[in-house]
Amino acid sequence: MRMRYSWLRYRLFCVYRGHEIRPYYMLNYYSMNNSTSPRVRKLARERIPSGCSIAGIMDVNGVVIPGSEIVGLIEVMHDRSNGLGGGFAGYGIYPRHANDYCFHLMYDYSEAKQQTENAMEKCFEIVGEEEIPTTPVKEVVKRPILWRYFLRICPETRERYYEMSDDDIVMMVVMEINEFIEGAFVVSSGKNMGVFKGVGYPEQIARFYRVEEYGAHIWIAHGRFPTNTPGWWGGAHPFGLLDWAMVHNGEISSYGTNKRYLEEFGYRLMLQTDSEAILYLFDLLARRHGLPLDIACAALAPPLWERIAEMTPHEKNFYRTLRIVYGSAMINGPSALILAHPRGMVGLTDRIKLRPLIAAVAGSRRFLASEECAIRAVCPEPERVWSPAAGEPTVFTMEQG
Repeated sequence: MRMRYSWLRYRLFCVYRGHEIRPYYMLNYYSMNNSTSPRVRKLARERIPSGCSIAGIMDVNGVVIPGSEIVGLIEVMHDRSNGLGGGFAGYGIYPRHANDYCFHLMYDYSEAKQQTENAMEKCFEIVGEEEIPTTPVKEVVKRPILWRYFLRICPETRERYYEMSDDDIVMMVVMEINEFIEGAFVVSSGKNMGVFKGVGYPEQIARFYRVEEYGAHIWIAHGRFPTNTPGWWGGAHPFGLLDWAMVHNGEISSYGTNKRYLEEFGYRLMLQTDSEAILYLFDLLARRHGLPLDIACAALAPPLWERIAEMTPHEKNFYRTLRIVYGSAMINGPSALILAHPRGMVGLTDRIKLRPLIAAVAGSRRFLASEECAIRAVCPEPERVWSPAAGEPTVFTMEQG
C-alpha cells in the first residue's frame, strides 16, 4: 500500500503531453504552493520523488582524490534525497590488492556468511578478508554484517570452466550468491574498487563507512529518494558488478522487457530495483558483446525514429540496425545515470532529458552531477560547465596509467 501511494503521489506531479511526461512541479510549482487545497500545498512542500542526487568526480591523470571531496559534492544536494539510501563507489582504493577481485558483501545473519564463504571457496582462493571498518552513526540503523574479501580464481576453477573468462566466472558466482543464499548480497565484485552504501542520507553513510579515509582516482555517489521500490540496504546505490558501478536517478518503464532479456544471458535481478537492470545491460553490451561505450549508450538510449529519418543513409541504416538488434535493451522512462569503470566514467540521460545532469571540467578533474551548485561546492571556478544533450553520452576517460 505504501509503495502504491508513492507511485500515485509521483503521478500527481506529472502531466502527459503526447508521449512525454514532465514533472508537474517544474511547470507550475508556484501555483501548487498557493493552491486552495491543503493536501496539494503539503505535497508541494515535500521533497520531489524525482529528486535523487547523483555525482561523479575523476582525475584523468590518475591523481588520488580524497573521499572528502565526493562527500562535499553529494551533500550539497541533501534535499534531493529522503534518507532511504545513500552510497559511494571508489576506484583505486585497494592498491595492495590491485589484481585481486574484491567482494563487498552484506549479510543478514552469520549463517548466510558461512554459506557464502563455503560457496566462494569452491571457486576462489581467499587471500584476505575483514569486516569493513565503520563508525557508529545514530541515524544509520539496522545495519547488516558488512564484510570484504580479496579473491583469486583457483587454477582448477579455470579448468572446470575452461570456456568462460575470469570475469564470467566471477559474474556466475555473484549471481548464484544473490539468488540462492538467503540473507547474502554481493555489493561489489571488481578489482581495486568497492561500493559503500546503506540506508541513510549520503553524508551519514559517508561517516558510517569512513569514506574520508579512502582515496580514489574516480568517485561516484548517490542520494536516494525511492518511489516505487523499497528503501533497503541492498537497494541503495551505487550498484556494482565486476569493474562497473552505477548511480541512477529515475525509473524505467521498460524494466520487464529488460529483465527478461538479461535473464537469457544468465543475469539474475534480485535487488528489487529497476536500476540494477541498467548496470547489467552495460555489462552485457560493453563487456560481453564488446561494444564501445558510446555505442552501448546509443543502444540503451537510441535516437527517436523521427530523428533517425532525418539522418544520412549510412547513419540511418546503423541506428535502425542497432534498434532492431538491441530493441529489448532499450531503456524507457525518465533517467539520468553515471556509469564508472577503472578507466573513466560516463554520464547519460534519457532521450527527452526528464532528469537533470551537469558536466564540468577543471584542469585534470572531470565532474558530473545533478546540479551545478554541487560541482561548484568543491570546484568554485571550473573552466567549462555544460548541460549534456538529451540521450547523448558524456564520456570521460583516463589519459594515462
